[in-house]
This record gives sequence, structure tokens and C-alpha cells, in this order.
Amino acid sequence: MNAPRTTMATQIPFYEASGNELDIFEHAWKNRLPLLIKGPTGVGKTRFVAHMAARLGLPLYTVACHDDLTAADLVGRHLLGDGQTVWCDGPLTRAVREGGICYLDEVVEARRDTTVVIHPLADDRRVLPIERTGELLNAPDNFMLVMSYNPGYQNFLKGLKPSTRQRFISLRFDFPNAAREEAILLGEAACDPMLARQLVSIAARLRSLKDVDLEEVVSTRLLVYAAKLVKVGLDPIEACRSALVESLTDDADVADALLEVVRATFGR
Repeated sequence: MNAPRTTMATQIPFYEASGNELDIFEHAWKNRLPLLIKGPTGVGKTRFVAHMAARLGLPLYTVACHDDLTAADLVGRHLLGDGQTVWCDGPLTRAVREGGICYLDEVVEARRDTTVVIHPLADDRRVLPIERTGELLNAPDNFMLVMSYNPGYQNFLKGLKPSTRQRFISLRFDFPNAAREEAILLGEAACDPMLARQLVSIAARLRSLKDVDLEEVVSTRLLVYAAKLVKVGLDPIEACRSALVESLTDDADVADALLEVVRATFGR
């Protein structure tokens, strides 16, 4: 299992806003409301949360959700050490005790019985019952619960229960428009403006392909990777092959079709 990450940013991570999401997040935090962020892979959901945590001066407890995530992974468990049993807080409990943002990334990947543990924190009670220790923790004013997921991966087995969803206010993220995506590449990779325009053009064409079977289209994150590779001297086509094409498909024929779009953009 991947260990949850706790960070306290010393500087505010770059984030290019697309609308009023900064204001909505701040108003949610001020009113002690939980927030749900939904959108495709690689459009900046996690970066947005990191940006806002740094902007508000709050520690960020990040949990990458998965099928094996248990309630104990979030809340805590008793561990044996030095011949005695010691209680060890999970990331959710630490965030409630100390204040900060607890971010559950791709929450629909977690088991449904696991996410139920957040219900008392996500309504007006704002409490965390710890059954194994008998504690009832009241969340401080500077605690905030944030979750994200990709609706494109949902099915009848993996989806948020209405009883969970309706405890949150929600933000919808999508792929940025061309101007914003170029600004993101310039801010993230400090690449040449012409390269930024070419990569954004490639992304637009790949996202519009109708006769190619892809589980996911190219993300802004992958464009940033490609721009960084080119900036340090890799040939643009090879950078796009590694960062875009091979990351999108394992099918050789589909990869060739995607690479044709790349070659056409760079005039080769």
C-alpha cells in the first residue's frame, strides 16, 4: 500500500485558474464545507488542492485511494511495538486532530464501506468517531475534507453513494481551453511558446479522434511531461512518442496513428 503523504508547502505551487474555483474553495473552507472535485485524469485536480492548501497555509494529508483501502488505513489502528500495543493515527485522524486538508484522491477506488467513515465529518456534526479507542474527535475550524474522482471510470459497482455525494459541494473540472493549456505549459515547463502551441494543437487533434479506441485521451499533465523533455534537448517527436503516444495505448497500430498526428504537427 502506498503511504499517505503529508505536506506543508513552503511556496505556492503553480496553478492556472479556469474560472471561479479558487473562490469556491475558499468559501467552502471558510464555511467548513466539504468539497468534491470531479473530472478526467490529468486536468489539475490534485495540483489545485495542493495550490489551495499552500495558499491557505494549511498542511495537506493526501491519501491515494485504492481497492484495498480500509477504514483503519484512514482512521488508524493498534500496532505492536516494544512489547506493547500502541495506537497509531491514520491520515484522516491526524488531519482532524491537528487541522489541515485531508484529500482523498480518486475516492471511488476505495471500498464503499470504507468511505462511510467520513460521513460524520462531512455533515454539520463534523466529528470523527474512533470506535477502537472510544474517542469522538471534533474537527477544528481549520479542518477541511476534500475528495476527487474521475466520473469516466464510474460504473454501477464504482460510484459515490447518494448519501456520500450529497454531503459535499462539488466542482467539475475539464480539459482547459487552448489559451489556458498553453499558459499551463509555459508556467509548468517554462518551454518555448511555439512548442506550447504545437503541443496544445496535438492534444486537441488527439482528443477529437473518433476512430481510435482509447480508454483516456491525452491529459494536460502528459503535455507538461513532453514539454519538459523537449526543453532538456530531446527531439520533439521522440518526446511526444514517450510522453503522449506510449502513455495512451499499448496497441502498435493505434500508436502509429497517434504518432502520425504528432509528425504532421511538427512537419515531418
